[in-house]
Amino acid sequence: QVQLVESGGGLVQAGGSLRLSCAASGSIFSMLLMAWYRQVPGEQRDLVARMIVDGSTNYADSVKGRFTISRDNTKNTVYLQMNNLKPEDTAVYYCNVIGTRGINSWGQGTQVTVSS
Repeated sequence: QVQLVESGGGLVQAGGSLRLSCAASGSIFSMLLMAWYRQVPGEQRDLVARMIVDGSTNYADSVKGRFTISRDNTKNTVYLQMNNLKPEDTAVYYCNVIGTRGINSWGQGTQVTVSS
C-alpha cells in the first residue's frame, strides 16, 4: 500500500484560502484515481474532488469554482487548493488514491475550520 500524509489544514476566516497537500510514499504517476473527501462528525465521508488517470477532474457541486485538485508527479503529491472558503467547508479532509494491484490508500486526515 501507498502511505499518504495530509497537511495544510488549519483555521481560516470565511473568504480565505488554504492549500492541502497529500504526500505519497511512492510514485503517484500510475495511480488510477486520486481524490479528496471530507467528513463532519456524525456524517458520512463525502467526495470533494477527484482526478482520474487521464487528468480529468470532477468536483462536488458545493465546491465547484472554488476548489481545484492538482498533482505534482515529481513530488508524489496531490493538492487541493481551496478558495473563498465558507463555514460549511469545515470538516476533516482526507486524501485517497486508488491504483493497480489493489492499492486503495487513505491518509489520516487534516482538519479545516472556517470561521464566520
